[in-house]
Amino acid sequence: MHNEYWSGWSWLLWVAIWFLMISSFGHWGYSYRSNRRYFSQPQKTALDILNERYARGDIDQEEFTRIKHDISSN
Repeated sequence: MHNEYWSGWSWLLWVAIWFLMISSFGHWGYSYRSNRRYFSQPQKTALDILNERYARGDIDQEEFTRIKHDISSN
């Protein structure tokens, strides 16, 4: 008697499993594509950031050489 009851509803279990698998794969694909841009760009070093600040004029040459010396000594 139990076997007849579950065999009639077993298709719903398989549909739910397939739905969960497909939605999980879709979620993984979406999150991979949306976060890929953060992993593909190389990270800037402290010296790169220092050069950019100097080029923008945020710091003068004296401060630039002092900070560059501090960065190089570490």
